[in-house]
Amino acid sequence: MSLKKTSRSQHSSLNELNITPLLDLVFVLLVIFIITTPQMMNNLEINLPSGKPPVQKPKVEPTRIEVSAQGQITLDNAPVTPSQLKEKLAALKAADPDLGVVVKGADDTDYQIMVSILDTLRQLDITKMGMATD
Repeated sequence: MSLKKTSRSQHSSLNELNITPLLDLVFVLLVIFIITTPQMMNNLEINLPSGKPPVQKPKVEPTRIEVSAQGQITLDNAPVTPSQLKEKLAALKAADPDLGVVVKGADDTDYQIMVSILDTLRQLDITKMGMATD
């Protein structure tokens, strides 16, 4: 029975870990990150403020529609019928496509009148609408 003898020099080479492939991998990853990072940063869109003050549009008062407890409809404090209301709102919408309307009803107003006014606003495609309360 012969035992194979090993020398000390062979054992010492097995005890050391060869890290050269790991360093190569780390350097390759580092190069990839260095190349891709500036491209990712260039995709940001930044809107910087200018030195000029913003242009202020004159504030336009919204058109007011009020309904009394008796069912009387007023458009900017002028009494109107439901058909006249639709015609006048259509004319106002043609003059100003961004028309704003505020609808205010009395506490004892019939809901059907309010629904018909809101339906008229929807038919005329008036989307800037608010409801006023006391």
